[in-house]
Amino acid sequence: MTPIHANPDHLQAFAAALFTQAGLPAHDAAFCAECLVTTNLWGIDSHGVLRLPLYVRRVRSGAVNPRPNIRQAAGGRALQVLDGDHGMGFVVGRAAMARAIELAGQFGVAAVGVVRSNHFGAAALYARMAAAQERIGIVMSNVIPNMVAPGGARPVAGNNPIAIAVPTFGEFPFVLDISLSNVAGGKLLLASQKGEKIPLDWATDRQGRPTDDPDEGFKGFLLPVGGHKGLGLSYVVDILSGVITGGVFQQQIKSMYKQPDEPSLTGHFMIVLDPLALMSRDELAERMQQFVAAIHSSPMWDEKMEMLLPGELEHRRAQERRVTGIPLPASLVQDLRALADELDVNPITNLQ
Repeated sequence: MTPIHANPDHLQAFAAALFTQAGLPAHDAAFCAECLVTTNLWGIDSHGVLRLPLYVRRVRSGAVNPRPNIRQAAGGRALQVLDGDHGMGFVVGRAAMARAIELAGQFGVAAVGVVRSNHFGAAALYARMAAAQERIGIVMSNVIPNMVAPGGARPVAGNNPIAIAVPTFGEFPFVLDISLSNVAGGKLLLASQKGEKIPLDWATDRQGRPTDDPDEGFKGFLLPVGGHKGLGLSYVVDILSGVITGGVFQQQIKSMYKQPDEPSLTGHFMIVLDPLALMSRDELAERMQQFVAAIHSSPMWDEKMEMLLPGELEHRRAQERRVTGIPLPASLVQDLRALADELDVNPITNLQ
């Protein structure tokens, strides 16, 4: 079915209204809505408003605490752990990155772990917060094991994301945001919404056998990117986000899909570096511009292609979608309208 294009500003206001009606304070509802729509603008539709109905229902069921008391739970100086109090992952993630940025301003480097949080969307959202303050942000999060080792029949790790953002002092920052599976689980949901098949190296069925059916893949397991390399990095994320913070890890984490009425207990780990502790802003800007220029000038064997910096494609797509609108599957629009009726919120307007 042909997707429906939504005006980004109206879609964001609509999402904020849903979050507010679900019980979030207005400023937190607005931030969560901004996170989702921003992710759609980047073209990462698997982490955008596709997940809005589930997030809203989790707040309404009590799985997510709409007004968490986020507080320090352990550590000191430049290494701390925050207790997210089962809050919305976007809200908890924002608080953790803000603390890490603050501490990096004092110590040059800081790391902040998080326990008792929930799914926080795209990790790049928080890494970019650091880059916007002319710092380097490294963000990761653990999720319930949903990824098998190649040939394995039982999940041993989550498709844990890692994002790294570096200021370039140009139009957009350097942003690498990767999940450690070949694709994020949201892409299976998106393929299912569109009625599409998936490549055989994306996921397996419940027995660990590769499948091209997104629904079977979603019920089954994901496959790691780069074989043992992605699997090993996923273990590292779980150690940093769960083991050393005192939070949960591996099978102790809850799935927001399979256990939608329970807190996920998700952990996060955020590192912030202040490069201006090493050199002047002008020197850093000049060196980063040299780095970017070297990438852009690298030749391609296909003259129709061009070398892009990580984060550049998302920057371009956001510019485009602000004009053309955000494409939403018709089935998702129906779900959102039904949720709006349920919560007595005006439906999405100005669809193109």
